[in-house]
Amino acid sequence: MFQPVLPLSGLPGWVLLNRTLESQTEAFNASPQIVRDTDYFVENIGNVRTAAELVSDRRLLTVALGAFGLDDDINNRALIQKVLEDGTADPASLANRLADERYAQLSEAFGFGNTLFGANTGDFGFGDRIADQFQIRSFESAVGEQDPSLRLALNATRELASMAEEDTASDTLWFRVMGTPPLREVMERALNLPTSFGQLDIERQLDEFKSRAERVLNVESFSDFADAEIREELVRGYLLREQVSGISGVSSGSIALTLLQN
Repeated sequence: MFQPVLPLSGLPGWVLLNRTLESQTEAFNASPQIVRDTDYFVENIGNVRTAAELVSDRRLLTVALGAFGLDDDINNRALIQKVLEDGTADPASLANRLADERYAQLSEAFGFGNTLFGANTGDFGFGDRIADQFQIRSFESAVGEQDPSLRLALNATRELASMAEEDTASDTLWFRVMGTPPLREVMERALNLPTSFGQLDIERQLDEFKSRAERVLNVESFSDFADAEIREELVRGYLLREQVSGISGVSSGSIALTLLQN
């Protein structure tokens, strides 16, 4: 398996990673294990018509969960089967009741709970789309094994760009950020929100996210995240704060020097 080359961490590592991202991603996707996993998924997912069939095949489930950043749930088969079978049409379904929005995205994508049209697994191009997502997130996961903050930065850059292009209400997208732990962590750190922030009423959290984003990033609507410069400013703010938080027992002058050098 190709391992991403990350000689530096934090903001310097982010700059270097972006310079080599295309070549490193191509090398990673050509790794034998990634090729075997994606080829198997594309060839077999069209024959899967129920959630039970999916969770019973570990190789298929590995790609399915990896495509949505839910790799850690590979052994939680009962939970995943219930999430998939319930679907998302009913507000009381398990996927909609879980705090992490990624479960609802997984359930909606596969469509096993869609009683009207049935599963989406046989749709043209479905296997390829999920396999592509799996490759992207698997590379991010490999980056995270060396530097978790860079994994979160890659994820935030990609996810925010995609969400900003959706024809969805701005507040709805903010709620999605708040319900997606990896995105929320980057946003909270970049906007310098305290750890106790999540204990506030949900509407107050929304207002604070929006007001902070406007002050710090000049973001008036969520669609502003379509601007690559705004996303880069967000990620840089996140990485700088992560770097400073990891510095202990040093003077404020040393911290300032570190920021200036980067």
